[in-house]
Order: sequence, then structure tokens, then C-alpha cells
Amino acid sequence: MPEPTSESIYDVAVVGGGPAGYTAAIRGAEYGLKVALIDASPKLGGTCLHVGCIPTKALLFNAELWDHLKQAAEYGIAGIGTPQLDWSAVQKRKDGIIARHVKGLEFLMKKNKVTVIGGYGRLTGAAKDGVHTLDVTASSDGAKSQVKAKNILLASGSQAKMLPGLKADDRILTNIEILALKEPPKSLVVIGAGAVGVEFASIFRSFGAEVTILEFLPRMVPPEDEEISKELARVFKKRGIDVNTGAKVEKVEKTETGVKVTYTDANGKTQVKEAEKVLVAVGRAPQTTDVGAEKTRIELDRGFVKVNENQETAEPGIYAIGDIVAGLPQLAHVGAMSGMVAMAKIAGRFFRPVRRDRIPNCTYTEPQIGSVGLTESQSKERGLEAKVGKFPFAGNSKATIVGSHDGFVKIVSDAKYGEILGVHIIGPQATELIAEAVTVMQLEGTVEEMMFTIHAHPTLSESLLDAYGAVEGMAINA
Repeated sequence: MPEPTSESIYDVAVVGGGPAGYTAAIRGAEYGLKVALIDASPKLGGTCLHVGCIPTKALLFNAELWDHLKQAAEYGIAGIGTPQLDWSAVQKRKDGIIARHVKGLEFLMKKNKVTVIGGYGRLTGAAKDGVHTLDVTASSDGAKSQVKAKNILLASGSQAKMLPGLKADDRILTNIEILALKEPPKSLVVIGAGAVGVEFASIFRSFGAEVTILEFLPRMVPPEDEEISKELARVFKKRGIDVNTGAKVEKVEKTETGVKVTYTDANGKTQVKEAEKVLVAVGRAPQTTDVGAEKTRIELDRGFVKVNENQETAEPGIYAIGDIVAGLPQLAHVGAMSGMVAMAKIAGRFFRPVRRDRIPNCTYTEPQIGSVGLTESQSKERGLEAKVGKFPFAGNSKATIVGSHDGFVKIVSDAKYGEILGVHIIGPQATELIAEAVTVMQLEGTVEEMMFTIHAHPTLSESLLDAYGAVEGMAINA
């Protein structure tokens, strides 16, 4: 094989075409770097675009519209008869959204002159003379080739975990299979009450399914503030969802018509639940078992890659971003930002490291959840003296207008200086409202400053203004 010329050596080769990878590739090109993006899938976008964030949120929007239509008379809309759900049209719209954004990514790669290589990339070891080599197996025909680059960004993503002894099929589902259902199930058992589990529970309950949630831990959405978990459980139960926390799944079996799940409840009693389908939503595992990490000095922790604040691994010139990074939540926006941080470091540009306490966490259930920063219990565990304010959406006029009164805004602040340490929202448009909180915390804003920040009326964002005031016992509308 002839020696590579300088023209054939990339400044950066990105392995993985999900949000972390494609964002990093675009940003690198914007910095003037020569970038290659290597992805084994036939279309760019990764889990998020194809079987994760985007299709799930499309279905959640459909579910929200469906819920509104069922209450059309309350909003003064008459004469539409009994709404009928056309599931094939729902799926067609979801698939159309995906296809549109796949084309958008293809356009962006061409626009930014990113070289896209369809194949599976593996590390071969440390750099030689400042150049790293990737072995690439082509997705189309299995042909072997090599890509050489001064820097490597690993963005290989994650995959759904499965319970021991189970295999995904037409009845035992992961996020992939459940998105491809030919029709919504009449009954569904969801194992796991993290974001994925509760979002699908919310979707299919709206579409009329009998839904049971089994969560091993003592509460739903465990990373959230305890009061958020409690409120979600209350609203879900009001919606008719059977929520079981402290539940240990013992066995999942197929029956003639569906599945049977045996579990031990919080009181230690054995329970059995039958349903058409079961969704296993017990977390995601990093895809690092076949990327060649063992040929380098990369350090792994339970399969996750250890990095410094620049996203650089223990192997010089090799970076890791996205779902495979130890200590970062597996969220598309975190992956994207970690990619931008790594590219800025490579290009010698200004950047700020990803801060764990500045990451918005969004769950698109009904009601929605948006949070950032420390929970009340976390602030106490760290020995901080915190002041807390809460404001219910029941006191917000826009919430009345949109017919969504459940939930609240909760502010956790430093008692001495008033700096905002965390914001936790459950209620209408919480996933949009949380952006204000992230901005305020990024700029180290205080409760006092935000109490005198004008919020338009009538808006849902006013609930934040009242919550800031509530920290000092001075909410206007409660």
C-alpha cells in the first residue's frame, strides 16, 4: 500500500453519524478543518433521528393532539363526530419527518465539504508520526480500507439494554421495535420508568392502551427531583396508568396471545401481569466493545470511555463524545455539545467544558418534565444551605387557557447569595420553559435578579417569575 500523502490525511476523522458525530463534523468543517465522517448505517442521524428522540417526539405530538380532540367539545369545537385514529397515517408522518431530516443532514455534509464514508471504523493503535489510522469495513460490500487522520473522534453511540435471557421480537420490544408497530397495542407492560419508559407509556395510554409500569427503584424518573417523581406518578395514575415502583421483574414469558410478566411488588408479593406487548426500557449500553479501544491507552469504566474536560481520552489525539462518555447523561444535546467542545480544542478555538450541572434534562410525557442543576436533596447532600420556592401551574392564567393545570415549577437556590442551583418543572411545555433556567444558571443569575426580570403576560414562562418570588415567600399568583 503506498504511503499516504498530506492531501489524503484528514485533520479529524469522526466515527459515528449520530447527533454527537454529525454536529462535531460540521463544526470542524466550519473551523476550516478537513473532516471525514465514518458511519456504518445507510443513513446519517444515529439512534436519535431514526429510532429515538425524533420519531418518539413525533408520536408524542400525535398523542397530544389526540388527547385534545377527545375533548373537542370543551374547546367549543363541534360537528367533527367521533375521532378515528389512523395509525398508518401516524406512522407515515413520523417516517416522513425522519426522511426530511436525513436529507437535511446529507445537504449539510455537502455544504460543509465533509467527506462521508459508509463503513464501520476501528482504531488500530497509537498515532505514528502524528497520524492515526482507522480500519474501515465498508457497509455496502464489506471491502476493507484505511482512513488516516491527525485526530480521531469516537462517537459510536449506545444501544438498548435487554434483560438477561430475553431477545427482542414482535412482542418483547425495545425502542426500535415499538416504533415500528403495525398498530397500537391494546395493552402494554413497560419495564423501566426512566425517560424512554414513561414516554412510551404516555404515548400509548393516550391512544387507549391499558398500560402498566414496573420500576425496580422506589420512584419514577429516578434522576429527577423527588417531588417531580411524585407528581408524575400522581398524574399518571389519574390518567389510568398502573404505576408500580419497587417492582422486581422475575420472568417474562410469551403466551398464545401476548406476554406474561411475573414480578415481586414493593411488599414482597409475587404478581403476574399479562399484556399484548412488553417494552424493555432499562437503560442503554455504550457501543465500545468493537471499536479497537483495547489497542490504545483508552481507559474504560464499565464500557464507558474516560475523558478529560477537553473530551480527550488517555490516548493523545483520540477524543470521545456522546453516549459513550463516562459521567455524561446519554442525551443527544449533550453529545452534540461535547462534539463541539472537542472540535474547538482540536482547532485551537475558545470553548467551555461541558458542565454536568448545566445540562437540561427533558422528558416529553404528558405532563412534560424539564430540569437542570441540583435537586433539593442533592443540594443538602453537598452541605449547601438551600432555599426552595414552588409555584403551581394552577395559578398561571396561560395554563388555564391551554387546559393544563397539573404540575409546578420548583426553584432551588443558595440561601446566602441567591444563586440559582437548580430548576425543576413538571407541566405544560416544561421542555421549552427549561431553556430560560439553563441560561440563567449559565450566567450565574440570582433569585433577586430574576424577580425583577419582566416576563410577558399571559405566558407559561410567568410561572418561573412566580417561582423565583416563591423562594422569598412572595409569589404573586399563589
